[in-house]
Amino acid sequence: MKPLAARMHDIQPFHVMEVLARARAMEATGRSIIHMEIGEPDFPSAGGIVQAGIEGLRRGYTHYTPALGLPELRQVIAGSYPEDARPEPGRVCVTPGASGALQLIFAALIDPGDEVLLADPGYPCNRHFVRLFEGKAVAVPVDAATGYQLNVELIRRHWTANTVAVLLASPSNPTGTVVADEEMARIVRTVQELGGVLIVDEIYHGLIYDSQAVSVLRHSSDVFVINSFSKYYGMTGWRVGWLVAPERYVNAVDRLAQNIFIAPSTLAQYAALAAFGADVGRELERRRRIFKQRRDYLLPALRELGFEIPVTPQGAFYVYADCRRFTDDSYRFAFELLDKAGVAVTPGVDFGFHRPQEHLRFSYANTLENLQEGVRRIASYLAAC
Repeated sequence: MKPLAARMHDIQPFHVMEVLARARAMEATGRSIIHMEIGEPDFPSAGGIVQAGIEGLRRGYTHYTPALGLPELRQVIAGSYPEDARPEPGRVCVTPGASGALQLIFAALIDPGDEVLLADPGYPCNRHFVRLFEGKAVAVPVDAATGYQLNVELIRRHWTANTVAVLLASPSNPTGTVVADEEMARIVRTVQELGGVLIVDEIYHGLIYDSQAVSVLRHSSDVFVINSFSKYYGMTGWRVGWLVAPERYVNAVDRLAQNIFIAPSTLAQYAALAAFGADVGRELERRRRIFKQRRDYLLPALRELGFEIPVTPQGAFYVYADCRRFTDDSYRFAFELLDKAGVAVTPGVDFGFHRPQEHLRFSYANTLENLQEGVRRIASYLAAC
């Protein structure tokens, strides 16, 4: 029997799923676990979204849509951008989650051996999607000095004759940091000058707390933008997202979508239409304020415990914490916190190669009361060590 394809040696599992599986097994025995590892909103989809999905079923909306999505949804998504960043609806492509968007982009751009620059630490699937299409993900180490983001200097330093694209995430997973608008404008100009393509992941754009979200589309229409209904809109299980493509790539993306996915979920698209309604919008804004309240509690609480967090996360729902004061093996330490304190967190190994053993990711996609209990448990554990 043929062995697995060579690429499979480079596709790593989510280590957080090990943590989650252990946590669920412990809960099955009656143990109380505080979940600070899961990267999805703890809120269910808003009522208006759910009702739209139910109504779609009743109306028989169960057939294929066009490969790039419902025209009315593409129109509404385009209209959701401010006027100075608004794309033409024809450039909006509805996808099976942001993951589907990334697959379409990399399938369109990458030839074997092509390089894509990404920040390390960063979301692990990004580098795996590059490898899936026989490209090379170049993980560029970043730290507090650059807000855990790529900047123009890092891009120029790591650019080679094989580089074809740069992928940014703003806000990012796991750090929650944002690329400043002025720096984003410089990056746009630099990548264009170097002859590459800029891809910007904006899936946490609705969850920015201390400033207004500004899309990269404000600076150029010649970039790829990824977004999703999963995080801000609370529709993780519906699996629907979108990308905004430069005009010259839309036809290629359409052809790829036809062949890879046929179309996004019809039901999810009709539900997503309701996400832009006024009532749902008010509910999503209420939830954003709750996430901010949680961040504003957890960040100083972790610092007080002794975790080093040099940059305040401006968005998403994560805190990426340096745990060197307590351990030189964050993977082992994560399981110790789970087993002895009943708190589940994500070890840094999931997010790249730059000092992962020194970091943990804490998710605040949990109630404030549970976060407070989690901090109490961690404090008790650390005091006993």
